[in-house]
Amino acid sequence: MLLDTLLPLLLGGGVGLIMALTGAGGGVLAVPLLIFGLHLSVQEAAPVALIAVGAAAALGALLALREGVLRYRAALLIGLMAMAVAPLGVWLAHQLPPQPLMLGFAGVLLFSAWRMARPKDAAAFDARPPPPCKLDPAQGRLRWTPPCAAMLALTGLLSGMLTGLLGVGGGFVIVPALSRYSDLDLRSITATSLAVIALASLSGVLAASGHGSMDWPLALRFGAAAMVALVLGRRLAQRLPASTLRLGFAALLVLVAALMLARTLGWIHGAG
Repeated sequence: MLLDTLLPLLLGGGVGLIMALTGAGGGVLAVPLLIFGLHLSVQEAAPVALIAVGAAAALGALLALREGVLRYRAALLIGLMAMAVAPLGVWLAHQLPPQPLMLGFAGVLLFSAWRMARPKDAAAFDARPPPPCKLDPAQGRLRWTPPCAAMLALTGLLSGMLTGLLGVGGGFVIVPALSRYSDLDLRSITATSLAVIALASLSGVLAASGHGSMDWPLALRFGAAAMVALVLGRRLAQRLPASTLRLGFAALLVLVAALMLARTLGWIHGAG
């Protein structure tokens, strides 16, 4: 049917557009869109979501590399850690029943909404100790100290586990971590996050393929639409106020989390 062909394209386009507008936030909505839009289970939706999230993130990272804002050494360390544990997350997802995964995903959505909506307290930020990862003004690169490397590695491990377990890109972990523990500007943080998401998603997709849980025709349509929408959405993102985007996206996350909780509790019926 025509709707069966168009719906994955529309949903994938929505993911790519949100990634362009929020930096990396579309990843946490890819799985819920597949669950409610195409009636997949969490285990079925997660690898399909990773295709879209990973492909769109890789494209965004390449564009950022061309613009000179990607911190590729930090992205490589975080990404390698994420790639190492993403297959463990995929394996764990296949051992768990759907209900705990749905509850976990709803929790991720609510946490992301809180992070997006809370006001930026400049006084509290100024009171923090210096971040472990600081740029060298002379070279324009991060100073690689043991605390900095440890922070980046731990960020990668957590991001990779959530990537494999829930099919999210991990941007909601990476962006706050780099914002708090480094002095990178927002463009570099977003670009580095996208590069890590691409690497972690690749590992998760390969692991899911090994489990035989990948619907490749659906995943390719979903992913292609996300990439096109990300390119188009980058121009729109430059014209919209950041505060409006944050609050609007936070409200959307709360709504989707409520729907997932309702599905888990049996108030909304459907697959998964």
